[in-house]
Amino acid sequence: MFAALYTFTVKPGREKELLKSWTELTRLIYQYEGSLGSRIHRVGELKYVAYAQWPNRETWENMGSKLPPEAKEWSTTMRDCCSEIDTLHEMEMEVDLLKSDVYSS
Repeated sequence: MFAALYTFTVKPGREKELLKSWTELTRLIYQYEGSLGSRIHRVGELKYVAYAQWPNRETWENMGSKLPPEAKEWSTTMRDCCSEIDTLHEMEMEVDLLKSDVYSS
């Protein structure tokens, strides 16, 4: 399993537009490129962090060639909403303890 950690610094007033374009682009990447999905978190007024998961590094590195034309529009909008987008970390999973349900005894 492979994951990438990204940061987005958003231009003032463009937060909702960023989240919409990020969501639509992420859905297409999941559907067409083999990702395992992503999460985005707000960490400040104009700062977001996203975590994207992939079956392996190779799938992540080759992402982009299978996307439909509307992906370019969402990607352009997403980039236009931001003053900065960075890939902070490229990570190989060692141990996975994330759960989708709360523990109950």
